[in-house]
This record gives sequence, structure tokens and C-alpha cells, in this order.
Amino acid sequence: MMQKEYREMGEKYMMRNFSRDLLITRGKGARVWDDNGNEYIDCVAGIAVCSTGHCHPRVSEAICRQANELIHISNLFYIPGQAELAKRISEKAGLKGGRVFFSNSGTEAVEAAIKLARVRTGKKRFIAFKSGFHGRTCGALSLTYKEAYRLPFTPLPYECEFIEYGDIEGLKAAIDGTIAAVITEPVQGEAGVIIPPEGFLEEVRRICTENDALLIIDEVQTGFGRTGKWFGFQHTNIQPDIITMAKGIASGFPMGGIVAREGLEFLPGEHGGTFNGGPLACAAAHATLDVLEGIIDDIERRGKRFRDGLAAHNPRQRGLMIGITLGDRCAAVKDYCEKHGVLVNCTSGNLRLIPPLVITDVDIDQAIRVINEALDS
Repeated sequence: MMQKEYREMGEKYMMRNFSRDLLITRGKGARVWDDNGNEYIDCVAGIAVCSTGHCHPRVSEAICRQANELIHISNLFYIPGQAELAKRISEKAGLKGGRVFFSNSGTEAVEAAIKLARVRTGKKRFIAFKSGFHGRTCGALSLTYKEAYRLPFTPLPYECEFIEYGDIEGLKAAIDGTIAAVITEPVQGEAGVIIPPEGFLEEVRRICTENDALLIIDEVQTGFGRTGKWFGFQHTNIQPDIITMAKGIASGFPMGGIVAREGLEFLPGEHGGTFNGGPLACAAAHATLDVLEGIIDDIERRGKRFRDGLAAHNPRQRGLMIGITLGDRCAAVKDYCEKHGVLVNCTSGNLRLIPPLVITDVDIDQAIRVINEALDS
């Protein structure tokens, strides 16, 4: 079926809440192909999801092998690979006595963090940061700043005050003993790769501790090597209370979760989920971690190669997250890149590059050439 017929079928039978034009039918590494055979370097990676690239053989083989043994059993029973995966993730997060709860997405992970913060602290209020993004379900949306996402669904279930990202004095003025938790991204991804001021996370941690509030670090986009560390907060010396995770955890197989420090956990009946941490998801995540362990030390170098190649346009870079402020020009730049074989993403007036972490120098250099052409035109 060609793109025109496919588009017409989608228009007729699917809700029209997504804007899209290409029909992508195949992928390998950092490259994808559309239904007409056109080839693209993918600098979107499923929105920072395809961490090991498209169809990495270790991930594909792990999913197929598990699918021939057990696809689903539910959390009424122990699930193959689940406890081992929790151990690996907890150790990489480095939280003392850390325990994991698995979910199916980043939004679900944030919902779990909200519930855990409320039930263990007994408090109901939250603080988040302007331009932050934490999900689209009503609970997670309570902590997401963008009014276009929030206002149609107000009133939302949780009370949240928004502070300027990086504004420590604003946080000091807003926080008090009624706050259950402060939530922040270590790098704001949806806002366009916004890196906080030096020492910001350390000060947020200190203020939370002084006010008996939990610190939730949202690593849904920044986790699993995206910033050159296993988690973005590890560029500092802080210890969060709760970490949310998803996207790159399983190379595109739907999965998410939280890691919480010692003393923070759900009790029986307080939270759950039918599909959470299923056999296929755990198999995909184990294989993903295996691949990332072999490349994580090179991710910062690859990101700097992007940054240096785009230096004339003042890019912001942390690992393989690169952002360039463009404003109204962004859509035109995106279209030019797509027509010349590079997929990029526009968010909040910023060009955002979040390619597979396995992207090669050859692909980086070709993408840089096309992006520079688009920016200079």
C-alpha cells in the first residue's frame, strides 16, 4: 500500500491528533527508509527511544527468542528476566538500597512517582519547572508546564507551582513543608535541550532536603546513555529520591519505570499494572543494556562531533542531545533536511537532534552537512 492510500485510511479510521507526512517502513542502525525507498539519517530516533538504533540484531534476537518461550504471564507470578533487570538498573542508577517499579511508558513512570511521593510523604502539593515536560495523562499533565497541553483538561488532579528553570531563589520562595516533591529534568528535552546552570541540581537537592520534600529526577528522555552517562543527574554528585525512566530503556519496545531510594517503595495493593515489566520488555531491555555498555564511553565524543560541526549556529549539547534555537524558522529547516535525507525534530521553536546512540561518524558528518545547508539557506 502506497503512502497516499495509507494516509487516506489513517484519516478515515484513526483519530487525527498526530501531524505526520512520511510512511517509514524499514530501519537499520541510524538510517530509515520510507515506502518509496528514500533513505534518511534518523536524528529523531523515535523521540530518543531507539537508543541502539533501528532493529539492532542483539535486541531483535532477544525479543524473538523470548517470544518463542513466553510472551505474557502478568505480575501475579515471577517474570523471567525482571528481577535481574531491576538489579542492573538499580546498580547503574547508584541509589542506595534502590528498588524498581516497572511501567509501560514515561508518563506511567511519572504517575508512579507522583503516587509514591504522595503516599509516603502524606503531602499533596508539587513544584515543577517552566517549560518542563512530564507526560500527558491527567496526573503527569499536572506537572507539565505547556498551557496548550494543560488548559483543555483543567482542573487537573494535583496542585503544582511552576518555577523558572534554573531559578534557585524562586524555588526557595515557593517551597515549604506542604510540598511532597520537586520534579525536574536534568536537561529539558521537550523545551529544546535546555541545560541548567552549573550547580542547579545540587541546590535543588539541598533545598528539598531542608524542606523534607522528595526530589524526583525525570530521566525519561535523558536516561540510558543519552547524555553520555547512564542517567543525566550523574553529571552531578546528587542522589535523587526517585528517578523516572522510559524511552531508551528497551530500544523501542514499550517500557518505563521508576527507581526509588531505600525506604521509598509501594506496599502491596498501592500500585500495579497488567503488562508492567513483561517478558518481552525485559528481554529487549537486557539486550539494550548489553549494547549500551559497549558504547556509552563514546557517546560524549559523538555529541561533541555534532556540536563542533554545527558550531556556527550556537548549539547546546549534552551527550547526544543537541538543540539550536530557531524560532519560526524551525519548520522550514526541518522540511529542507527531510527533503535532503535527514530527519530532525522541531520543538518549542528549537531544532532538536536526538539520534540513535550508535550513530556513526560518517552519518554524523553527513547530517551536519545537510543541517548546515538548511540553516545557512
